Amino acid sequence: MKSIFAIWRESLHVVLDLYERKRGSLKTFFPLLFLFFVFLNVGCYWWAIFTAFPHYMMTHEASHYVKLQFPVGILGALFDSLSFFLTIWIIRRALAAKSSVEYVFHLSLDLVIAVVATFWVLFVFTTGGWFISLFESVPEQLGQRGEKYSTRAVQALNDPTGAENVKNIYFGFIMGVSAALPTCLHLFLFFRSSIQAFGKKRLETAIERDQNDNKSPQANK
Repeated sequence: MKSIFAIWRESLHVVLDLYERKRGSLKTFFPLLFLFFVFLNVGCYWWAIFTAFPHYMMTHEASHYVKLQFPVGILGALFDSLSFFLTIWIIRRALAAKSSVEYVFHLSLDLVIAVVATFWVLFVFTTGGWFISLFESVPEQLGQRGEKYSTRAVQALNDPTGAENVKNIYFGFIMGVSAALPTCLHLFLFFRSSIQAFGKKRLETAIERDQNDNKSPQANK
């Protein structure tokens, strides 16, 4: 395990070093980062709509869902941009950790961000949809809209295999892709480090076996 953590730390250090060298001015980087997350969130939104609820775009509410992409993109990008810098801070703390347990603990904080992102998605769809409805023919009450999404979330937890609940879970999963990027990065680096450590161990074992085989004939002589 020590070799895995050593390779993992080194890989993460390379990623952090690449970010610090390529980032440039924060005044330039932050708007670009924000725009990236805006397009990512809007893209995930439409992907989720057309794969889970395509019939929404064939009803009288189609214009509502078209307008909803704007608060989804902007508010989602705000959360993702701020959590990006929090992730960078977490990575720095993890690399400064002296023990492997402390190292894993710091990186696992990104899971907390992913959980918070779930509630943020509910907040975005509740407040964003409510705000848009104020400019439509039938305005919604904020409390009623919040209750509607809360009910859907509870139903999905109580019966995750239900046909409609599966769609809602899938929709939430797609909308959480951007928030899950740091966790995906950590898992990717961990598995790659594990494979590299395993391959290195096998190579060292093979070399040691060959050396022992070469020594055996000489000892017999």
